[in-house]
Amino acid sequence: MATDPDELERIAAFRAELRRFVLRSNSVASQAGLSPQRYDLLLMLKAAGEARVTELCDLLQLQQTAVTQLVKRTEEAGLIERRASEADGRVWLLRLTAAGEALLAQVVSAGRGEVGLLSEALHEVDARLRSVTP
Repeated sequence: MATDPDELERIAAFRAELRRFVLRSNSVASQAGLSPQRYDLLLMLKAAGEARVTELCDLLQLQQTAVTQLVKRTEEAGLIERRASEADGRVWLLRLTAAGEALLAQVVSAGRGEVGLLSEALHEVDARLRSVTP
């Protein structure tokens, strides 16, 4: 099956904009002392409220061993805490600590507008490529 050059250009442009967004977001996180993985962990936990390691594996798209190590280091840094589930005492739930909440708020505030910039860029790419496609 032949590949449509316009489709390839569109995919490449969208991926370039996504990479710019990720690089800018990672830079903001790094300035606050967070690795990209730790930033993603804090962000996912904040959005979820609390989660199990297995849920975080899916959200972060990482293997369980990687998430377990990330959780361990982040807990040691005092940014997250675990508690036993009330429904099943064998299950540990993770959530942000006050320090984790404060650090995440700092990073989100510093990066405010990045999602809007990404959205605008993607709309511009889409409009530009649609205007040249017959």
